[in-house]
Amino acid sequence: MRRKLVVGNWKMNGSRAANASLLSGIVAGFDAAQADSAVCVPAPYLAQCEAVLAGTPIGWGAQDVSAHASGAYTGEVSAQMLAEFGCRYVIVGHSERRAYHAESSELVAQKAVAVIGAGMTPIVCVGETLDEREAGQTNVVVRNQLAHVLERLDAYGVAKIVVAYEPVWAIGTGRTATPEMAQEVHARLRAQLAEKNAVAAGKVQILYGGSMKPDNAKELMAQPDIDGGLIGGAALKAADFLAIIHAAANT
Repeated sequence: MRRKLVVGNWKMNGSRAANASLLSGIVAGFDAAQADSAVCVPAPYLAQCEAVLAGTPIGWGAQDVSAHASGAYTGEVSAQMLAEFGCRYVIVGHSERRAYHAESSELVAQKAVAVIGAGMTPIVCVGETLDEREAGQTNVVVRNQLAHVLERLDAYGVAKIVVAYEPVWAIGTGRTATPEMAQEVHARLRAQLAEKNAVAAGKVQILYGGSMKPDNAKELMAQPDIDGGLIGGAALKAADFLAIIHAAANT
């Protein structure tokens, strides 16, 4: 049985004072027996997370990474730099990066490989827009996005990733895929992973990332192929984030 994983994506939010309050609240209410958990934060706050969370069961990570190891890439942050701050996870291919920064699936694949090479776990995001869903292209779109990553991994490497399905039309809109809609996509993603490595596919955590909240988390995570959540707005409130972790532990 796969252990549930709940990851908070703070996006471009936070301050040192607000972070201190949020992290202390999460640590105080967290039960390690419930589920695995981590927060992915803006790069300037990684040192703060390392200081506060080191020695706790809660992991931390980054929201993006450069595909390059080093060099003349002003403003970029390499995987090895993130590893120095104790990051366990790095989000790659988030829909906002794909949309606002024109990141291609090939670039996302390069970033995933860089993360694995530095000893961390990439959270590979895939998902369709509303137009793509209404055109019946959901499965084609998410399969193509994940395929670029899998093409760069050997069979053993499949076990080193986390996948997050984030229907773009359900992020920050208040709309959420029904548990059955989300499960259908998750099942197809797991089948795609199995084409590369059937054993590893059964172990890879596939997260749902479309407006998961305390009131819908348990129903979503009760689905057989939904192994947790990539949480946006609800991750900025300790009580909400902990409620989702508690829901994960009871499904």
